[in-house]
Amino acid sequence: MTEFVSQEKIIPHRDVEVFRVLSDLNKLESVKHLIPEDKISDFSFNADMLTFRIDPLGKVAFLVEEREPNKLIKFKSDKMGFDLFVAIHLEPESEEQTRLRLQLCADLNPFIKGMVEKPLAEALNKLSDALVQLPYDRL
Repeated sequence: MTEFVSQEKIIPHRDVEVFRVLSDLNKLESVKHLIPEDKISDFSFNADMLTFRIDPLGKVAFLVEEREPNKLIKFKSDKMGFDLFVAIHLEPESEEQTRLRLQLCADLNPFIKGMVEKPLAEALNKLSDALVQLPYDRL
């Protein structure tokens, strides 16, 4: 498995609020316009599934595989040619702040790895930047 980890970010909201929003993907529908579309596009959500388009992979779907209250939301890819997992790690930084880190693990053969390594790393960091900006207290 190839692992990618985003830069650690601080979200100016409590871990309970962040988890409440991120664990129910329906809440992201109203703010999907905040996610940069230069590398990631065509987002759609329901409570347990997220789909989007990322070049050069095409359409990607993720299902929520695990939820650990206020700490972890784990996703597994659906209908891809290889296994891909994404985890959102949350940790309280203070009473009103949460530390966020995204982790992506993919079972990539060397040919595919060369094609998708850079876009996946960039997408992961852009996604973490977008998650910091969400108005968690209003969702």
